[in-house]
Amino acid sequence: MALSYERLRLINGTLDSPTALARDPQLLASLHEWTGVVDGALGTLAGIHYNLFLGSLLDHDDSERRQLGEFTSMRRTGTFLCTEMDYGNDAAALRTTCELDRTTNEFILHTPTPGAGKFMPNTSLIGGPKSGVVAARLLVDGQDQGVFLFLTPLTDENGPLPGISIRPLPERVGSPVDHCLTTFDRVRLPREALLEGDHGRLTADTGLDSSLGNPRKRFLHSIQRVTWGKLCMSGAAVGVSRAALAIAVRRAHLRTISGPKVGTRVPLAAHRTHHSRLLKGVASTYAMTFLQRAVAARAVNHTEAEREEVERLIAIAKGWITWESREVAIECRERCGAAGLFPLNMLADITQNLEGTITAEGDNLVVWAKAAAEMVFGHQADQDASPSVPLEQQPLTDLSFLRGLLAKVEQLWQVRARAALRGGPSGNPLARWNVASNAGIEMVRAHARLQAADAFIAVIERSAEPGARSLLEDLCRLFLLQELTPHTGDLLAEGWMAPAHVRELPVAVDLLMERLAPELPALVEAFDLPEAFLARIPLANAGHSLLLDEFLTVEEQRTDDSEPSSVVDITSRRSLHQTLHAPAERGFALMR
Repeated sequence: MALSYERLRLINGTLDSPTALARDPQLLASLHEWTGVVDGALGTLAGIHYNLFLGSLLDHDDSERRQLGEFTSMRRTGTFLCTEMDYGNDAAALRTTCELDRTTNEFILHTPTPGAGKFMPNTSLIGGPKSGVVAARLLVDGQDQGVFLFLTPLTDENGPLPGISIRPLPERVGSPVDHCLTTFDRVRLPREALLEGDHGRLTADTGLDSSLGNPRKRFLHSIQRVTWGKLCMSGAAVGVSRAALAIAVRRAHLRTISGPKVGTRVPLAAHRTHHSRLLKGVASTYAMTFLQRAVAARAVNHTEAEREEVERLIAIAKGWITWESREVAIECRERCGAAGLFPLNMLADITQNLEGTITAEGDNLVVWAKAAAEMVFGHQADQDASPSVPLEQQPLTDLSFLRGLLAKVEQLWQVRARAALRGGPSGNPLARWNVASNAGIEMVRAHARLQAADAFIAVIERSAEPGARSLLEDLCRLFLLQELTPHTGDLLAEGWMAPAHVRELPVAVDLLMERLAPELPALVEAFDLPEAFLARIPLANAGHSLLLDEFLTVEEQRTDDSEPSSVVDITSRRSLHQTLHAPAERGFALMR
């Protein structure tokens, strides 16, 4: 844990401006792409300090007047205290209070019940003195004004400050972070501790002055940095997916097994059963990368009228990317056998760390349920125009046709959700939602994949280098076909696919596997993981012994039965690299 804090200070020392980082969602997300690869706990600490803590301070009124030097220099580390033991995803119902004492013009921060203890903030003494942004109910003259944020010193060099109790939580899976249970016993805070803005300002006479009459809206405005946190979780998941694939693909080409002829040996990658699973992961990871890039761009380029839609897109993308990344990482671990279970080879840690991204900044299923409720009637599913070519003549190689089929899947589940909601039990909103919710979740799932496909296709259309463009087209076809496979029954029943399409689909996937298999190393090479990182992982370097953190290298035998060599030239490889990393170069350079 202490090492992760040391690394956080190392990063801070390279920054021209920590506040500029905190104000830039694209740079924050790209930072997470690389910190998660190096150290999962480091990524967590960076997101909390720069985004949730420092970003929250910058987003409120007093950011220009407030002295931030001790936080930007990291003399004090920042943390974020919102979630409570009894109020996880139901954070709007949290019970911590911060009452205005008019006689002293101070606030009194208090934890009224054990269930209101702040759950999992990194508030221990590890990493030095800390301050936190604490979410609490603002009480003014006995009136609950809703949840606001309060800047609260937590510890100094000697331990917790008076009235503050910090208890370490049990060890959790993944890279260790100093998670704690933190409570307050009538802790006095100065008047300037309240983070104010248009959503709420205290006045001397009238109490609270707010542009938002709804306490829930005020709360969501206060914790708007959680939305950027979702963007960062997507970046972290994409980064470690690429790392897992880089390790597993190297292993697949280094590890040899008995060949079909006596005395011959072939690499694992020669087998379709092995390389096909890695190729599917590569296709998904390219799609995840392009979606994450597109969503990050929208996060900084949207209008106020688009804000709710963009925030929902960020949430939906985070759910799909983190869930999909877990599937990719698990597959990579399995393809590396027992050696993949050792933390020295990183894959075991990656799978565990991804659990944190799935739950952080809003549990995925809860976030998707909220999105589904908004989208059943508040979103119009894509309505593709009728094709000019007869259905039977539409080829499974046509990206436009495949993309249109995925749009039909979203449309179908929206129709089902709407019908279920309209036909649900009257007078019981929860029961009505229950009958529609599963269809709503499937609609969101299809929407996420459609957004990824659109981002993928947009990148292809911008690709000028023929070799890279051809590879990307095949990879996009593979992504779309594997996403459509579970829905062929519905598509056939609705008349959107012909029987011949259903029969041809497995063959089309296999032909793509055959074409892409020789290019698997080039596709993963474009992830551009630093060689210094890969060099310390035995699996990525023909390691066979894990004893005492050392490994032996053996001469690998190649035969004519090995996979054919790549036909992609150096220009195409450079183009692939630029396509993947151009929007995140600053984060990449920082981690270099």
